[in-house]
Amino acid sequence: MRIGFVVNDIQTEEAVYTTTQLAMAALNMGHESWTLSVGDFVYKPDGSIQAFARSVNRKSYEELDKFLQELQSDDARQEWIAVDDLDVLMLRYDPAIEGERPWAQSSAILFGQLAIMRGVIVVNDPKNLANAIYKTYFQHFPEQVRPKTCISRNVDEIKRFIAEQGNNAVLKPLQGSGGQSVFLVRTEDAMNVNQMIDAVIRDGYCIAQEYLPAAAEGDVRLFVMNGRPLMYKNKYAAFRRVNKNGDMRSNMHVGGKSEKVQVTDEMLQLVEMVRPKLVRDGMFLVGVDVVADKLMEINVFSPGGLGSVAKFTGINFAEIIIQDLERKVKYKDCYDACITNAEIATL
Repeated sequence: MRIGFVVNDIQTEEAVYTTTQLAMAALNMGHESWTLSVGDFVYKPDGSIQAFARSVNRKSYEELDKFLQELQSDDARQEWIAVDDLDVLMLRYDPAIEGERPWAQSSAILFGQLAIMRGVIVVNDPKNLANAIYKTYFQHFPEQVRPKTCISRNVDEIKRFIAEQGNNAVLKPLQGSGGQSVFLVRTEDAMNVNQMIDAVIRDGYCIAQEYLPAAAEGDVRLFVMNGRPLMYKNKYAAFRRVNKNGDMRSNMHVGGKSEKVQVTDEMLQLVEMVRPKLVRDGMFLVGVDVVADKLMEINVFSPGGLGSVAKFTGINFAEIIIQDLERKVKYKDCYDACITNAEIATL
């Protein structure tokens, strides 16, 4: 299998990233593994698609650090590859961090759509990823699984919503990731609420969301593949993220720490309720973030945390994911144009 992984920028990738684990797992399993940045595509006059991509020289690696070090070095294989000849193109980039490069927010999606026309399996399905660049995508899932939410740039509307929630609410930008520009509004913050709102709406719309007290205990990241919780040998690909520094945000790069978690029936029920849309939209691999009986977010672009999962379960779920892509390639060979990309993505 020939597989390409699209990232924001190869040089800013880190060994702990899930994409690095996936790329190394594919290589170690005997596949041709390429990594490319969102700016590396070329649409040729003949309608073909190429990309300036990187791979490594050895056939297997034991350490993620060494694998990534070579991938980012001048010693890496650096070639123009025919994207058309790839079996799978996996979009593993985060458009929310591309504020200074607005062209990069949708480039991978657009070239992914073109790759589908050339017979490549693209996951997650780029047509529906285009609808998920903004957090309004989350509002298309059942109301029962979501916290109460108001999306507005009107200060009075936002303040009215905060008051309705007993002056306990979360403010965050419509587009963003990693806990950036996220504020917890409490009763004692009345004097600062205007500044909090201004800090969010200066870059666009604000999402005001009810605050769930259970968030103080962190959230649970649960990987979902093909619309179902990712599981192997009765162990789920999940972990709890907790910030013990008093910050309500549990994202790993703002101080969050990972802990082992017991996946509950309530969590599984939440996944079951969002499964139909994830399957319909061709969302092969996503990360759902759970607090109490609500989903706080559904990450459909580049869900991370497989390293934490491996630490607590002893299972390399990156290999399980690559095996599933192998299966999809076989289906593609059998059905070809008789099945859509969105269908095969979650088959």
